[in-house]
Amino acid sequence: MAFWDAVVRVLIGAILIWLGIEKGEAWVIGELVGFVLIFTAIIGYCPLYTLAGVSSKGEETQLT
Repeated sequence: MAFWDAVVRVLIGAILIWLGIEKGEAWVIGELVGFVLIFTAIIGYCPLYTLAGVSSKGEETQLT
């Protein structure tokens, strides 16, 4: 997971958690999604990326 991807996940996760706390019952699912986004940003692994075969890192270059 790229650094920018982790930063975006933390920001969106924090917003969803804040909305869950402020708005209450209607945002419980958003709050759970926010926790998952922050957790995946912390561990640096997203299972959905693996299933989809996607990577946000870009191509790695080999040093010769």
